Amino acid sequence: MGQTTNDRLLAMTETAKEMVGTCIQCGTCTASCPNTEFMDITPRHMWRLLLTDHMDAIFSSKSFIMCSSCYYCTLRCPRGLELTAAMSLLKQAASKLELKQFRRSSLFYKSFLDSVKKHGRVKEMEFMTQYFMAMKNPVLPFAYAVLGLKLLSKGKVHPEFPFGSKGKLTALFNKVAELEG
Repeated sequence: MGQTTNDRLLAMTETAKEMVGTCIQCGTCTASCPNTEFMDITPRHMWRLLLTDHMDAIFSSKSFIMCSSCYYCTLRCPRGLELTAAMSLLKQAASKLELKQFRRSSLFYKSFLDSVKKHGRVKEMEFMTQYFMAMKNPVLPFAYAVLGLKLLSKGKVHPEFPFGSKGKLTALFNKVAELEG
């Protein structure tokens, strides 16, 4: 029998909890993080919340989403804890929970990966079009118009709209999905 979504989420959070289980609350992770100033709770505080089963406080925070996976915390942790991997598990759990406050970043990430899966690289115009469509906000593209025009003028994006699905990386993505369960 396959696992339910709730079972997988519980397994993810329990795995993250085990990964930080020997945290001594030294604060090295917080001091190492280049994004701490943008977080509403520090990494050190988040690990304490995780260890004390306060998942609601973690998922109402934006701190784990602000992690840029730079690995400074993991590299500098005196206990050698896999803090970046634990942070990644929390991101995955939040994505699977489809929490409203993370909808925008989840749809952005999904649209990006769909383009890479289809073409073997990101096709910017298709990717952003798919993202704007998923957001269902007709005004949103206008917020990016100035940036888009600037990137077009510098040749950083190309106004091509690829049609059809080549599926260059479909087999790879399917294998990853199979391994993840």
